[in-house]
Amino acid sequence: MAGLRTRKLNIVDRALGKGRQEVVSQSAFAHLFSEFVQYSQARSITASELERRLEDAGVGIGVRILELASLRDGKTRRETRMLGILQYVHTTIWKALFGKSADALEKVVENEDEFMISEQEPLVNQYISVPAHLPNLNCAAFAAGIIRGALESAGFPAAVQAHTVAADAGGSRTVFLIKFAPEVLARERSLASA
Repeated sequence: MAGLRTRKLNIVDRALGKGRQEVVSQSAFAHLFSEFVQYSQARSITASELERRLEDAGVGIGVRILELASLRDGKTRRETRMLGILQYVHTTIWKALFGKSADALEKVVENEDEFMISEQEPLVNQYISVPAHLPNLNCAAFAAGIIRGALESAGFPAAVQAHTVAADAGGSRTVFLIKFAPEVLARERSLASA
Protein backbone atom coordinates (compact mmCIF):
# COMPACT_ATOMS: atom_id res chain seq x y z
CA MET A 1 0.00 0.00 0.00
CA ALA A 2 2.96 2.25 -0.39
CA GLY A 3 1.48 3.73 -3.58
CA LEU A 4 -1.67 5.18 -1.93
CA ARG A 5 -1.59 8.81 -0.92
CA THR A 6 -4.15 10.58 1.18
CA ARG A 7 -5.77 13.53 -0.48
CA LYS A 8 -6.03 16.77 1.46
CA LEU A 9 -9.58 18.17 1.51
CA ASN A 10 -10.02 21.61 0.00
CA ILE A 11 -12.75 24.10 0.91
CA VAL A 12 -15.17 22.67 -1.67
CA ASP A 13 -14.88 19.15 -0.26
CA ARG A 14 -15.50 20.13 3.37
CA ALA A 15 -18.86 19.61 5.05
CA LEU A 16 -21.14 22.61 5.47
CA GLY A 17 -21.63 22.00 9.19
CA LYS A 18 -21.84 24.68 11.83
CA GLY A 19 -18.12 24.44 12.47
CA ARG A 20 -15.69 27.30 12.29
CA GLN A 21 -16.87 29.96 9.86
CA GLU A 22 -14.52 31.14 7.13
CA VAL A 23 -14.04 34.86 7.64
CA VAL A 24 -12.85 37.23 4.93
CA SER A 25 -10.78 40.13 6.16
CA GLN A 26 -12.56 43.45 6.07
CA SER A 27 -9.73 45.12 4.16
CA ALA A 28 -9.80 42.41 1.46
CA PHE A 29 -13.56 42.80 1.08
CA ALA A 30 -13.28 46.61 1.00
CA HIS A 31 -10.63 46.48 -1.72
CA LEU A 32 -12.54 43.97 -3.84
CA PHE A 33 -15.84 45.83 -3.45
CA SER A 34 -14.18 49.16 -4.24
CA GLU A 35 -12.75 47.70 -7.45
CA PHE A 36 -16.17 46.30 -8.36
CA VAL A 37 -17.79 49.72 -7.81
CA GLN A 38 -15.14 51.38 -10.00
CA TYR A 39 -15.66 48.75 -12.70
CA SER A 40 -19.43 49.31 -12.62
CA GLN A 41 -19.03 53.09 -12.51
CA ALA A 42 -16.97 53.03 -15.71
CA ARG A 43 -19.94 51.37 -17.43
CA SER A 44 -22.63 53.64 -15.95
CA ILE A 45 -23.64 57.21 -16.73
CA THR A 46 -25.90 58.08 -13.80
CA ALA A 47 -25.97 57.20 -10.10
CA SER A 48 -29.25 55.32 -10.52
CA GLU A 49 -27.75 53.20 -13.32
CA LEU A 50 -24.74 52.40 -11.13
CA GLU A 51 -27.02 51.50 -8.21
CA ARG A 52 -29.04 49.23 -10.52
CA ARG A 53 -25.83 47.45 -11.59
CA LEU A 54 -24.80 47.00 -7.95
CA GLU A 55 -28.25 45.69 -7.03
CA ASP A 56 -28.28 43.24 -9.95
CA ALA A 57 -24.89 41.91 -8.86
CA GLY A 58 -26.19 41.42 -5.32
CA VAL A 59 -29.20 39.36 -6.44
CA GLY A 60 -27.08 36.35 -7.41
CA ILE A 61 -25.27 36.47 -4.09
CA GLY A 62 -28.60 36.60 -2.23
CA VAL A 63 -29.81 33.45 -3.98
CA ARG A 64 -26.64 31.58 -3.08
CA ILE A 65 -26.33 32.82 0.50
CA LEU A 66 -29.92 31.75 1.26
CA GLU A 67 -29.12 28.27 -0.01
CA LEU A 68 -25.85 28.09 1.93
CA ALA A 69 -27.35 29.43 5.17
CA SER A 70 -30.27 26.99 4.91
CA LEU A 71 -27.89 24.07 4.44
CA ARG A 72 -25.70 25.17 7.35
CA ASP A 73 -28.72 25.57 9.63
CA GLY A 74 -30.12 22.20 8.59
CA LYS A 75 -33.31 23.99 7.64
CA THR A 76 -35.48 21.43 5.89
CA ARG A 77 -38.72 23.39 6.01
CA ARG A 78 -39.31 26.33 3.70
CA GLU A 79 -40.47 29.56 5.31
CA THR A 80 -44.06 30.42 4.34
CA ARG A 81 -44.70 33.67 6.22
CA MET A 82 -43.41 37.16 5.40
CA LEU A 83 -42.31 37.93 8.93
CA GLY A 84 -40.52 34.59 9.24
CA ILE A 85 -38.44 35.07 6.09
CA LEU A 86 -37.68 38.68 7.03
CA GLN A 87 -36.42 37.62 10.45
CA TYR A 88 -34.27 34.96 8.77
CA VAL A 89 -32.76 37.57 6.43
CA HIS A 90 -32.38 40.10 9.28
CA THR A 91 -30.51 37.66 11.53
CA THR A 92 -29.10 34.55 9.86
CA ILE A 93 -28.35 35.86 6.37
CA TRP A 94 -27.01 39.19 7.66
CA LYS A 95 -24.83 37.39 10.19
CA ALA A 96 -23.44 35.06 7.52
CA LEU A 97 -22.53 38.03 5.32
CA PHE A 98 -21.54 40.80 7.71
CA GLY A 99 -20.76 39.01 10.98
CA LYS A 100 -23.71 40.44 12.92
CA SER A 101 -27.47 40.82 12.70
CA ALA A 102 -28.88 43.94 11.06
CA ASP A 103 -29.69 46.75 13.50
CA ALA A 104 -33.48 46.74 13.14
CA LEU A 105 -36.43 45.15 11.36
CA GLU A 106 -39.58 47.28 11.27
CA LYS A 107 -42.99 47.19 9.61
CA VAL A 108 -44.18 50.26 7.73
CA VAL A 109 -47.35 51.37 9.48
CA GLU A 110 -49.13 52.78 6.43
CA ASN A 111 -48.70 49.73 4.15
CA GLU A 112 -49.09 46.12 5.16
CA ASP A 113 -46.78 44.91 2.38
CA GLU A 114 -43.77 47.09 3.30
CA PHE A 115 -41.00 46.43 5.81
CA MET A 116 -37.67 48.07 6.61
CA ILE A 117 -34.32 46.62 7.60
CA SER A 118 -32.06 49.29 9.09
CA GLU A 119 -28.30 49.29 9.38
CA GLN A 120 -26.33 52.08 11.06
CA GLU A 121 -23.16 51.75 8.97
CA PRO A 122 -23.43 49.11 6.25
CA LEU A 123 -20.07 47.55 5.44
CA VAL A 124 -20.62 48.29 1.74
CA ASN A 125 -20.70 52.04 2.46
CA GLN A 126 -17.82 52.25 4.93
CA TYR A 127 -14.85 52.37 2.56
CA ILE A 128 -16.38 53.97 -0.53
CA SER A 129 -15.60 57.54 -1.51
CA VAL A 130 -18.56 58.92 -3.41
CA PRO A 131 -17.45 60.87 -6.51
CA ALA A 132 -18.46 64.54 -6.72
CA HIS A 133 -20.48 64.00 -9.89
CA LEU A 134 -22.58 61.23 -8.19
CA PRO A 135 -23.57 62.82 -4.85
CA ASN A 136 -26.70 60.67 -4.42
CA LEU A 137 -24.89 57.35 -4.89
CA ASN A 138 -25.68 54.72 -2.24
CA CYS A 139 -23.54 51.60 -2.62
CA ALA A 140 -25.86 49.82 -0.20
CA ALA A 141 -27.87 49.04 -3.35
CA PHE A 142 -25.58 45.98 -3.49
CA ALA A 143 -26.93 44.79 -0.11
CA ALA A 144 -30.47 45.60 -1.31
CA GLY A 145 -29.84 43.25 -4.22
CA ILE A 146 -28.70 40.54 -1.81
CA ILE A 147 -31.93 40.94 0.18
CA ARG A 148 -34.01 40.85 -3.03
CA GLY A 149 -32.21 37.73 -4.27
CA ALA A 150 -32.70 35.89 -0.97
CA LEU A 151 -36.39 36.82 -0.81
CA GLU A 152 -37.06 35.88 -4.44
CA SER A 153 -35.23 32.59 -4.01
CA ALA A 154 -37.39 31.82 -0.97
CA GLY A 155 -40.57 32.50 -2.98
CA PHE A 156 -41.21 36.04 -1.74
CA PRO A 157 -40.74 38.36 -4.75
CA ALA A 158 -40.17 41.92 -3.59
CA ALA A 159 -38.71 45.24 -4.64
CA VAL A 160 -35.91 46.37 -2.34
CA GLN A 161 -34.45 49.88 -2.25
CA ALA A 162 -31.62 51.31 -0.17
CA HIS A 163 -32.15 54.79 1.28
CA THR A 164 -29.85 56.91 3.40
CA VAL A 165 -31.73 58.73 6.16
CA ALA A 166 -30.66 60.99 9.01
CA ALA A 167 -30.07 59.14 12.28
CA ASP A 168 -31.43 60.31 15.63
CA ALA A 169 -28.00 61.05 17.15
CA GLY A 170 -26.59 62.76 14.08
CA GLY A 171 -24.95 60.98 11.20
CA SER A 172 -26.95 58.74 8.94
CA ARG A 173 -28.20 55.20 8.61
CA THR A 174 -29.27 53.07 5.68
CA VAL A 175 -32.81 51.76 5.44
CA PHE A 176 -33.64 48.91 3.09
CA LEU A 177 -37.28 49.36 2.10
CA ILE A 178 -38.87 46.04 1.14
CA LYS A 179 -42.17 46.07 -0.78
CA PHE A 180 -43.58 42.61 -1.38
CA ALA A 181 -45.34 41.67 -4.61
CA PRO A 182 -49.17 41.49 -4.50
CA GLU A 183 -49.18 37.69 -4.76
CA VAL A 184 -47.10 37.44 -1.56
CA LEU A 185 -49.61 39.58 0.31
CA ALA A 186 -52.51 37.49 -1.06
CA ARG A 187 -50.76 34.29 0.08
CA GLU A 188 -50.12 35.82 3.51
CA ARG A 189 -53.80 36.68 3.88
CA SER A 190 -54.89 33.18 2.90
CA LEU A 191 -52.44 31.65 5.41
CA ALA A 192 -53.76 33.97 8.14
CA SER A 193 -57.39 33.03 7.45
CA ALA A 194 -56.67 29.27 7.37
